[in-house]
Amino acid sequence: MRTATTVEVSRDAAETTTFVLEAERLGLDICWVAEAWGSDAPSYLGYLAARTNRILLGSGIIQIGTRTPVSIAQAALTVAELSEGRFLLGLGPSGPQVMEGLHGVEFRRPMTRMRETVDVIREAFSGARISYAGETVRIPRTEDSKPMRLSIPGRDDIPIYLASMSPKMLELTGQIADGWLGTSFVPEGSAAYFDHLDAGLRTAGRTRADIDVCQGAEIAIFDDADRLAEHVNGRKKELAFSIGGMGNADTNFYNAAYARQGWSEVTGEIQSRWQGGDREGAVKLVSDEMVLATTLIGTRPMVAERLRDWAATGVTTVRLYPAGDTLDERLSNLSEGIELAGATDNAAPAW
Repeated sequence: MRTATTVEVSRDAAETTTFVLEAERLGLDICWVAEAWGSDAPSYLGYLAARTNRILLGSGIIQIGTRTPVSIAQAALTVAELSEGRFLLGLGPSGPQVMEGLHGVEFRRPMTRMRETVDVIREAFSGARISYAGETVRIPRTEDSKPMRLSIPGRDDIPIYLASMSPKMLELTGQIADGWLGTSFVPEGSAAYFDHLDAGLRTAGRTRADIDVCQGAEIAIFDDADRLAEHVNGRKKELAFSIGGMGNADTNFYNAAYARQGWSEVTGEIQSRWQGGDREGAVKLVSDEMVLATTLIGTRPMVAERLRDWAATGVTTVRLYPAGDTLDERLSNLSEGIELAGATDNAAPAW
């Protein structure tokens, strides 16, 4: 199982860069750069391309709709060139709060927009003149303009990953993507994701072997039961926010994912309390099991067993979010995660 992490540089760019360089030294395979509502991904990826030598670099994720498909392709080709082919393009639809509340872009038809965006990006990657008549993308915009090609050389070796959680977007991921960036993953409830991903793969005449399944979770390893319990309790507010406060009352992909994986009896109430201002009440509804099931938090044997579960389910790349109040603590958790993930290579996948 390959190992990855995700960083972003909204606050301490120098420390984040040190973390990435040390992660490369420790043997990490991939570093994804997020942007969400903070710093942009391509700028920092270009910087990391110059500072690193071996590690793969990915946009995790660029939010479609915030840029034109061609501008995404330009950024991808540029970073791929700067990194000498070490770039992975991660895309995601984001959600209504970020798209409409921050960018002022209407959050509509995310499935169609994603499919058409990927079509145009691949056309740009091919080096051909870009001409596309879709429902959300039209290039050239009018008949008065002529199709153009990018002046930067094309290349067909940039894998495209999609971040998806909803059933339809998972099916689309199986149909068109080289990799899946997932989150809130529970091996015991993985059919809630894989049934839809596999349906998309079958539609495209592909199998699970044709896609990189990249799942992410916090990793925090403890040898003291009290510290472990304290850490789990501290994560409940964050999980309550994801389930109750992300997106809006009508569209919360995290809430839906937890509901599909076995917690439907509480996800609605968590959202209701959070949206209603009773955040303490929402947090109290989050159980230890909900935290531990979707993370890599625990003792070393607990985390090792959990990673084996992930590998057996079909996860091929584990994205580690190391906990810690200091750089050294985060690197220590990351190092242990890399070592434990390496020990899962002989785990036989159930699929």
